[in-house]
Amino acid sequence: MGLTSNKVLALVVLLAVLLFIGTVWWWPRLARRTWWSVSGRVGLLLATQVLLFASVGLSANQAFGFYASWADLMGQERGEGVVMDHNGASGPGAGPLQVVDTEQVMVSGGARPGTGGQIQKIDIVGRTTGIATPAYVYLPPEYFQPQYRTRTFPAVTVLTGYPGTARALIKALHFPQTANRLVREGRTQPMILVMLRPTVAPPRDTECVDIPGGPRTESFFAKDLPEAVSDHYRVGRAPRSWGVIGDSTGGYCALKLAVHHPGVYAAGAGLSPYYKAPIDRTTGDLFRGDKALRNSADLRWYLRNKPAPDTSLLVTSSRVGESNYRATLDFIDLVKSKGLTRISSIILDSGGHNFNTWRREIPATLQWISGRLSDR
Repeated sequence: MGLTSNKVLALVVLLAVLLFIGTVWWWPRLARRTWWSVSGRVGLLLATQVLLFASVGLSANQAFGFYASWADLMGQERGEGVVMDHNGASGPGAGPLQVVDTEQVMVSGGARPGTGGQIQKIDIVGRTTGIATPAYVYLPPEYFQPQYRTRTFPAVTVLTGYPGTARALIKALHFPQTANRLVREGRTQPMILVMLRPTVAPPRDTECVDIPGGPRTESFFAKDLPEAVSDHYRVGRAPRSWGVIGDSTGGYCALKLAVHHPGVYAAGAGLSPYYKAPIDRTTGDLFRGDKALRNSADLRWYLRNKPAPDTSLLVTSSRVGESNYRATLDFIDLVKSKGLTRISSIILDSGGHNFNTWRREIPATLQWISGRLSDR
């Protein structure tokens, strides 16, 4: 049974409850001061605590999508990683993007693509970087409707945090469901959502950096991903056809991609982002002594020292509950001083670095980015 399986969670909760009952039942019999009785009491308390913590941990992982599998949890998720495929596609029907599964969107009428849209699970192999990663694509209902058969659509890359899972963007943050609802309400235009994690070489946190010697994560998101998706789906070809949204680490990546590649991403939205790539045990040495690369990964340094990019940015924070509040205000002031770059914000009175806060910000974020993208 997988880490995210409901059966695993139910089994652990059941064992915790049974052990608690057993502790209450056996405690009077273990009240003596013999080594056996003391060991029994310690063992029961320890086992109960372990199962309680396991129940809470599994529930939190279900809610927030931190780890996708046992291997991912133990830091052994290396199966996907980086595939160096310099010879291009091979075999019948091979290509940089392959659809491996489809599912309905959990909305009214979702069983019919023309009403609810469709979610497609895909595998992508970057033509230039060789990076291979799974992703999910949300296609709006209009994509399947006859009257729109020749129409192209704007696309939005949607990134999780680290070590989040792409599935959490669907199950926990409800991006497809929210996008569907906003179109029905007339608040946004139909958009294709490409949902994935920024961790394209798990378990390493690459922070969307072109790491010397690889992986070239920034190039994958700035070139390979848009090209593969545009070749497979009816996506607009104009520079204003692509936007990017992310939360936490994905939020930093979204801002970075929009700032570094305004010719690709016309708008970038960071939900609870930070503004400089960290260096820690999960990232390893990202820059290999390259000072220019390190500076460019600091968005504040980049905006102070490089020409202002022609792009639109959105940042979010909360006055109470988020550690990035002051840094976000400083970033807004900095961008406002750069005339060509446009900045917007969502500042909540209170919130936190969590899914509940981001769900409150996503509708306004999708509406904002829709107004900055073109389908041509």
